[in-house]
Amino acid sequence: MVSAGNQSGSGELIAILGAGSLGRLWAALLPSGHCGFLPRRENVSRLGRSVSRQDVPPETRCEYVLVRSVPPFGANAPASRQRSRASRPWLAREVLRTPPMAPQGFGRGLLTASPVSGDARTHVTLPWLQSAENVALLLVTTKAGDTLAALEAWLPHIPNSTPVVLFQNGLGSQQVVAKRWAGRPVLAASTTEGANRPSPDVLVHAGAGDTWVGALTASAADHTASVVKQLAETGLRVHSVDNILERLWQKLVVNAGINPFTALLDCPNGDILASALYQQNIDGLCSEISALLEAETSEAVASEALRERIEAVARNTASNTSSMRADVMTGRKTEIGFINGYLVQCGKRHGIATPVNQMLTERVQGL
Repeated sequence: MVSAGNQSGSGELIAILGAGSLGRLWAALLPSGHCGFLPRRENVSRLGRSVSRQDVPPETRCEYVLVRSVPPFGANAPASRQRSRASRPWLAREVLRTPPMAPQGFGRGLLTASPVSGDARTHVTLPWLQSAENVALLLVTTKAGDTLAALEAWLPHIPNSTPVVLFQNGLGSQQVVAKRWAGRPVLAASTTEGANRPSPDVLVHAGAGDTWVGALTASAADHTASVVKQLAETGLRVHSVDNILERLWQKLVVNAGINPFTALLDCPNGDILASALYQQNIDGLCSEISALLEAETSEAVASEALRERIEAVARNTASNTSSMRADVMTGRKTEIGFINGYLVQCGKRHGIATPVNQMLTERVQGL
C-alpha cells in the first residue's frame, strides 16, 4: 500500500483534483506509480506546506468494477498498460460477484455488472497528495461550479508549465478558467466514459466511450500530444482535436436535451422519449439550440437534426442514469447552470429567446 507520506516528493506526479466518479476512474487506470488526489482546500492559507491529517485523509480507496464491455487489459491496450501492474504493487485484482447496477453517462457499448458471472474488481489505494510542487500533469474532475475555487486554491503552488486538463460537463467553466489563467497550458476534455459510484467506496466503470482533448490557451497546443499519450496509457480511447469547443458543444447539445428531462421525470435516459414533458418541449428546445449554435459557432444545424442526435443517444443509452438525475437523487447540486443555464446566457448575449431552456433550468433548480 502506498501512503501519501512516502509518495510525496518522490518524482513527477499526475495529480487529480476531484475525487468523484470520473476522477477515480482516471486515477485507477493511469499506469504511473506517481498518481494521487489533491484534497479540496478551502479557506486555508498555507497550501504549500504539509497539511494536517484533519484536512487530508490518510488514504483513499477507489474500487471499480471492470465489466465485460470495458476489459481491463484488452488487445488494443498499450503494451506499457499491460505491464503496468508490475509497477503498481498496491493494485490487487480479484474476481468477485457484484450486484447488477445501471451505468451512468452515455458511453458506447454499455453493459451492467452481472450477478451471475464473476466480474473483475480492482482494489486501488492512492494517496492524498500533501504537496503540489512536483505535479507534472493536473486533471481537474470537479463539478463545473466548483472548478474555479478549487483551482484558485491549488494553482499558485503548481508550476506554471504544468498542463491543466479540464473535464467539466457543460460549458462556461472552461472559458472562465482559460481566461483567468491565460498564460498557463490549459486544455479541455470531452468524454463519454460511463462511471458511477453505487456506494462511497465502490466505483463502477460501466461504459466504454471516447475522450477528446484539445487546447484552450495558446501555450497548451504544445502539450496536447503528450497529454493524449499519457491519458491513452489507461487503455481508454483518447484523441486529440484542434477545436475542443466544437466537441464540448456537441456534448452540450445532448446533455441539454436529455439530462434535465431525466432529472425532472426521475427516470433513465430512454424513458424520457415517450413522456409528455419531453414531447411538448423538445422541438422548441432544439430550435433554440440551433439558433444559438449558429450565433456562437457559425455552425448551421437544423433543429430536426439536433432532435435526431439527442434521441439516438437516448435510445442507445436507454437504461443509463444521467449525471444530473444522479445528483438530484443524492441531494447534490446539479450542473444545470452550465448546461441549459449556459444556453440561456448565450441567448441573452445574442438576443435570442430561450424560453424552453429557461423553464428547464428553473424547474431543475427548484428540485
